[in-house]
Amino acid sequence: MKFAVQLTLSVVFGIFFFGLALFWPAGTFHYWQAWVFISVYIFSSIVPTAYLAAKQPAALRRRMHAGPTAETRPAQRIIITAIVLLVAATLAVSAFDHRFGWSTVPLVVIVIGDVLVAVGLIVAQMVIIQNGYASANITVEAGQPLVSTGLYGVVRHPMYLGVVVNLIGTPLALDSLWGFVTVALVVPVLAARIVDEERMLVAELAGYPEYTTRVRSRFIPYVW
Repeated sequence: MKFAVQLTLSVVFGIFFFGLALFWPAGTFHYWQAWVFISVYIFSSIVPTAYLAAKQPAALRRRMHAGPTAETRPAQRIIITAIVLLVAATLAVSAFDHRFGWSTVPLVVIVIGDVLVAVGLIVAQMVIIQNGYASANITVEAGQPLVSTGLYGVVRHPMYLGVVVNLIGTPLALDSLWGFVTVALVVPVLAARIVDEERMLVAELAGYPEYTTRVRSRFIPYVW
C-alpha cells in the first residue's frame, strides 16, 4: 500500500512539475504542444511502469529512489542537481520561446519531437526491464550481476542514450529551437556522470573492465 501511494504521489508530482515548468513561462494554458508533450510522457511511461509494478516491483523501487539526496557520491549529488536544473530550464526556455515567438517549428517537426520523446522514454524503461538493478542513483549492490546483452550490447549506458533522445525531442515537441541551448549543456554533464559512474563500476562490479573492452561506446553509439 505504501509503495502504491509513493507511486501515485510521484505521478502527481511529475504532472505538477511539467505544468509549472511549461504553462507558467508560456503565460497561458492554450499551449497545445505542451498538452501533447505531457500526454506523450504519461502514456509512454504508464505501460512499462505498470509492467514493472506487477512483475519487477524491486526494480521500480530502485528507479523511484532518485534525486540528489539518493546519491552517495558527492560528485553525483552536484551532477544530478545540475541535470535537474538544466532539464527544468529546457522546459522553461522552450515555453518562453513559444510565448514570444523567438523561433518557429513546423507541425511535422513537432510530431517528430513527440516521437523522439516517446522513444527516449521507452528506451529508458526497457533498460529497467532488462536490468532490474538499473537504478536512478549510482550504486552497486551485493550480488549484482553484470548485464551485457540487449541494449547493454549496444552501449554501456543505454538509459542515458534514452535520456539524450528524449531531450533532443523535447524542444521540438514544445515548438522551440532555442531550447537546444540548454539541451546542449546537459550532454557534457551526463558525460561527467558517466565518467564518475564507470570509476565505481570498474572497481566494484565483477566483469565490468572486460565488458568495456567488448562494448566500446558509452552512450552514443560509435561516437563516445
